[in-house]
Amino acid sequence: MPPPWALPLQQQDGPGLYALPGQGAGGHDRLPARGGGGRHAAGPWPSRQGGLHGLVRDDLVTRQLGEQLVGRVGLRVLDVGCGQGVQTVRLARAGHLVTGVDPDPVTLGAAQAAVAAEPPEVQERVRLIGGDGHSCGRWFPPRSFDVVLCHGALTYLADPDPLLAALARVLDLGGVLSLLVRNADALAMHPGLTGDWRGALSAFDSYRYTDRHGVPARAHRLAELTTTLAGISVPLRDWYGVRVFTDAAPDDAAPVDGRQLAQLLDAEERAGRQDPYRQIAALLHVVGAK
Repeated sequence: MPPPWALPLQQQDGPGLYALPGQGAGGHDRLPARGGGGRHAAGPWPSRQGGLHGLVRDDLVTRQLGEQLVGRVGLRVLDVGCGQGVQTVRLARAGHLVTGVDPDPVTLGAAQAAVAAEPPEVQERVRLIGGDGHSCGRWFPPRSFDVVLCHGALTYLADPDPLLAALARVLDLGGVLSLLVRNADALAMHPGLTGDWRGALSAFDSYRYTDRHGVPARAHRLAELTTTLAGISVPLRDWYGVRVFTDAAPDDAAPVDGRQLAQLLDAEERAGRQDPYRQIAALLHVVGAK
């Protein structure tokens, strides 16, 4: 049997370690409408999928990654838990060579469809693998990638350290590791802002929460991730907050027009870069450099 990365796009393995009931893969990406990867790549609201929370997450992470990779082209990118391929497609459009890995066949099929809708030159820069992120250390030689994304998968692992060690192994010298996790230091914010006082009280000093799909999940603290990254020789370079203002908003809430949407995203971007706002964001985007 050929190695997983040699399989054609329509083939993939079954669900892996972090496949989730009702959600598919461990990654959180949801595919936006096709469009450019520029500053306001989100596109008009009616064409977006995944609701307000997905829109803000995807756009903010795209902007933040763009800042980390500015001036670099043709990078080898590994997207673990690629979901429906939002970042996979956007990075391929930007000229990078992207390998997306996801354990869920249905979710990976949506990513395949997204890639198939792209121009041939973008399609040629993408390969999709059905499998578990823990296998990356076995599939790929050391230092195989310049950028490794792990957006959401850590949320559903009891012990994230083995996966992080595997990802560090395949990251080349000078490479960038991008992690997206729930912010354990701000778990009480969402229930508190929605009037769930019992939930807010139980969230203090906790790592555990239930995600929007009803699945038990785990949040992470920046200080502890910083220590872990130093231990795998990928020390913290930068970090951002994601969804400072909109996490408690209804997911079907929509700005009334494109200008208001652009203002919302710009406000989220600014808050995600500076204290004290980013400290209370729903998600942390943590970037390490080898």
